[in-house]
Order: sequence, then C-alpha cells, then structure tokens
Amino acid sequence: MVGQRPLKPFILVRIQVPEHVKQKWSFLTIFLFSGIKCYNDVMNRKKVIFWLILVLVLPCFLFGSKTFADTSADQLQAIDSQRAALEKQLADIEKQISQYEKDLTKIGSQKKTLANKIKQLQIKQAQLTLQIKDTNLRLADLTIQLLQNQAETDINARQIDLLRNQLGEVVRQMWKLSRYSSFDILVSSGNLSDFYDRVHAFKAVSGGLGQIMQTLSLKEKKLQDERAAYEDKKEAQAQLLNIISLQKSQLSLNLNDQNDLLAKTKGKEANYQTMLKTSKEQAAEIKSRIYTLISVSEQITFGQAVDIATWASKQTGVRPAMLLAILTQESNLGKNVGTCNRVGDPPSKSWKVIMKPERDQQPFLQITGELGRDPNITPVSCPMHDKKGKQIGWGGAMGPAQFIPSTWMGYRNKISAVTGKAADPWDIRDAFLAASIKLAADGGTTKKGEWAAAMKYFSGSTNLAYRFYGDNVVATAEKYQDDIDKMNQ
Repeated sequence: MVGQRPLKPFILVRIQVPEHVKQKWSFLTIFLFSGIKCYNDVMNRKKVIFWLILVLVLPCFLFGSKTFADTSADQLQAIDSQRAALEKQLADIEKQISQYEKDLTKIGSQKKTLANKIKQLQIKQAQLTLQIKDTNLRLADLTIQLLQNQAETDINARQIDLLRNQLGEVVRQMWKLSRYSSFDILVSSGNLSDFYDRVHAFKAVSGGLGQIMQTLSLKEKKLQDERAAYEDKKEAQAQLLNIISLQKSQLSLNLNDQNDLLAKTKGKEANYQTMLKTSKEQAAEIKSRIYTLISVSEQITFGQAVDIATWASKQTGVRPAMLLAILTQESNLGKNVGTCNRVGDPPSKSWKVIMKPERDQQPFLQITGELGRDPNITPVSCPMHDKKGKQIGWGGAMGPAQFIPSTWMGYRNKISAVTGKAADPWDIRDAFLAASIKLAADGGTTKKGEWAAAMKYFSGSTNLAYRFYGDNVVATAEKYQDDIDKMNQ
C-alpha cells in the first residue's frame, strides 16, 4: 500500500526468534509490533522510547533466560545423574534390610537357645549397619536436592533482578513520554491514521509491560516457594542426622547386649537356659535397673519410671511401655541432647543462637521466667551440625520429653490441669505427662496407632524417611512390656 512501509523486517525478526522464547511470544509480538510502528513515527523522542523498550527489555527475554538456562543445564544434569545413582543404591540396600527383617522374624519363632540369640543379635547388627548406610545415602540425596534447589533459586533471583532493572529504565522513559498529550501527538502526526497508530502502539507497549509485571509477580511468588522448600529440606537434613545418631546408638547397645550375654553365660547353652528360668532374679534386676533420662537432677530406677508412666497412663490411656520407649528414644538421640546453654558453654551454644528466633525464643523466655529459671544457664538440646561444623536446623528442646518451647506452650495448661501447678518441662512427672498427652492426641492409645503416634512425636508427620524412629520405638515398647510383665509376675 502506498505511503506505508512493508512488514518484511517484522517477518524476518519472527523467523529469527529462538526456540526457547516461543513461550514468551505474546510479549515479543507486542514489543515487535510497537517497534515497527516506530518506523512511521516522526517524533524523535517517541522513536527513542520505543526502541529503548526493544533494546532494554527484549534482550532480557531473548537471551537472559537462555543464558541462565545454559549456565545451569550442565549443573542440573549432573545433579540428576547423581540422584539416579543414589536412588539405585537405596533400592538395593532396602532389599537387603527387608531380607534381614525376614531372617529376624524367622529366628524369633525358633527355640530360645544361646546360638539363636547370638545369631539374632548379629543379624540385627548387620541390619543396623545397613540402615545407617541407607540413612547416609538419603542424607547425601537430600544434600544434592539442596544444591539443586539453591541453583534454581539463584537463577530465578537473577532473572528477577535483571527484569526489574530493565523495566525500571523503561518505566522512567515512559513517564517522560506520558507528559505528551494526545493533542501534542495529533499536531505532530502527518495524518489522522498516523495519530491512531501511535496511540495504539503506546497502549500496546503499556499493556505488554503490565503482562511482564504480572510475570514478575509470579516469579517472585515462585522464588518465595523455592526458599520455603529450601528451609524444609534443611529441617529434613537435621532430622536425618538425628536418625543416624539414633541408629549408631542402637548398634552400640546391640553390641553391648551381645558382649554382656556372652559374659553372663560364658558361651555355654546350659548357663543361658538357667538364666532364662530365674524369673525372680530377673524381676529384681529389671526393677533396679537405672532408667536414663536427660536434663533431670537425679536419675530414677526402671521400677520408679514404670510407676510414673503408669500414673500418666491413667490420665491418657497410653500404655506405660510405649511412653517409656518414647522417652528412652529421646534420651538416646546422642550427645546433642541437653548439652547446650549450660553454665560455662560458649556463646555459640547460647539459646539466642541455637533456637529458631521467630518460633521458640520468646516462649523459652516466658517458660523460664514463670518457673524462676535463668534462661542463660538452663540446659536445652543442641542443633545438629554437618561435618564442617555448620549448624543444621535448630535446637532448644527441653527436658526428658524434649519438647521445643513453642510446642510446650500448647501443652502446659493441660499439664497444670492435672498436677495443679505450673507445668515444668524439666520435672520428670510433668515430662512424662506431656509426652503421654501428645501421644494420646496422635492416636497412641492403641497398639495399632502407636507407630504413627511415635512418628508424629519425632517429626510431626509419618514421613517414611524417618521410619527407623517409629520402628525402634515400637520394638523398644515390646521389650519394656516384657520387662514389666516379668516384674509383675
């Protein structure tokens, strides 16, 4: 058509658009269309602003995302490869662990002999060794996921920064352009058609910018989600480290049981059979056995622990053996339990450092204040640390039941309603009662519900990655039930 530029340049640009930006075509079309309209614009400032938009914004879409994607592609591919290898190892180990479980069930149904008992302990040792390896692999997999999450977060954050910078310049230039009235544009136009073309082009660019701002908002939401996911993975990392600590503790106890059994029987079957028959001596030994609790002024015997657990059981319906198993598990989580915020500890172990600020610090001050305790020297649990000594997750769990301050706040009134006094997480009876109330609320009043209740006690969920905790609590509860039955014979 006479007097109008051909659209050939526009067609050529479209042909040259890279594959990776096709998803952004709605934005590109608007900007390219606006740019072509500038060819007919006789207002130099208007021509400048539209080409600024093309020069400043389009590179961000055409090349920015691709650059970031190219930079991260090899890294993410390597991460995927590592994860695939780990998942294969995990699958193989889980098959072996399952086979050991079948072997333990089989030997448990056989005659009670010294040889079978030793074999049972050895199979359990092999199983625990594999479980430690399994958890370490899960930890390695989680570490890889953290790297992937961090890489994706960094890429997204850089894209957002680039878009903000580019769009900031465009907005400033458009503000300058907005000072021109429709009358100014009409006067400078050669004809009415040019006027409508320029107005339409300006509106098109404005609409395109609005869409990009919406995209920016979505990207920022995604970035927030990625950062939240990263924090969740860090918390899971701390939980897995706790599981490893617990597994190692159980392996050590198993080896001690084997050595103790061999020492008592001197490796002779007759001595073992005699030991099984002396129920009265067993009952006395069981009752006087020290029941280890952390963060208490004095230790108690197993018989005394059973009495307190029985009292708590009457309040909630959770069987004493289950309650004792949970508190045993919490005491066996390792050296980190109750070893922070003590007299003489360095500042790095202070409650101000190890507790999650927005969640637990204020409740901790309130709890210690109401009990007349000095918050600066009241022992709490330490957080886990990686091999380089970097803190992972948060500490601050209190007393034998290991409630974090924010969780304790939700139970203290229920405890006080039973005891008639201020709830104290470092008091043995209050700790037993608190644990019992929580287990009951999570369905731990029946054998069928004990495993899930134990899992929720540990992590607030039944995530199978932490199933060792629940499995071990249930197994320990059965051992304690057997001890309690022998005491009551």
